Amino acid sequence: MVKLTAELIEQSAQYTNPVRDRELDLRGYKIPVIENLGATLDQFDTIDFSDNDIRKVDGFPLLRRLKCLLLNNNRIVRIAESLEECLPSLESIILTNNNMQELGDLDHLTSIKSLKFLSLLRNPVTTKKQYRLYLIHKVPQLRVLDFQRIKQKERETAAKMFKGKKGQALAQEVAKRSKTFTPGEKLAEKRPTGPSKEDVELIKTAIAQAATLDEVERLNQMLKTGIIPGREIKRLRGDAVEEEEEEMEVTNGT
Repeated sequence: MVKLTAELIEQSAQYTNPVRDRELDLRGYKIPVIENLGATLDQFDTIDFSDNDIRKVDGFPLLRRLKCLLLNNNRIVRIAESLEECLPSLESIILTNNNMQELGDLDHLTSIKSLKFLSLLRNPVTTKKQYRLYLIHKVPQLRVLDFQRIKQKERETAAKMFKGKKGQALAQEVAKRSKTFTPGEKLAEKRPTGPSKEDVELIKTAIAQAATLDEVERLNQMLKTGIIPGREIKRLRGDAVEEEEEEMEVTNGT
């Protein structure tokens, strides 16, 4: 494992991506703990922590500029409280292929009012009953969950499901939290990573068909994670059009 030091941050790759966002590349160092990020001097829009050994999303100083955290292929089981106080502009958290277990472990995301994009693909929590509807209800500011745009119909279903006393009881029932980690406890086995050839080709096709630089960059970030199912990418743009049509129908009273 490698300690995240000011020297490592200074030596790591730094570049400007196609939408002119500044990105810091800290992939693959086997970093166990997020620390010493004051050394970035708040100069980055995106920090890539993929392919490390991080277990908790915390340890951030005040970084007003940071918009995107890439945390794929770690061992993350917990998200710190009050993350929004340190990262007030955070819009995207990509947690693909980690070890988030319970829906209650995600409740701290509620306070991040700027959060729009979240991926929890290949986390145990995605198998929980009412996973998607619970997150739509609990984190209403989300626009895209697991690379699928949230539709108006889903928002209405979630609101109805968790409405009133019965809804609150259901939310409490499904929103369990993981037990506190005990030192010496065996870590979850690292799951295999890496994209299939089909996934890579589908994402590349989506990039080629992208209409804006923003869309190109987001798809490029997906490709960097290496494990995003291509079919979800293909749905994303179609779902966006469908959602806009649904919202227009509501507005027009049809």
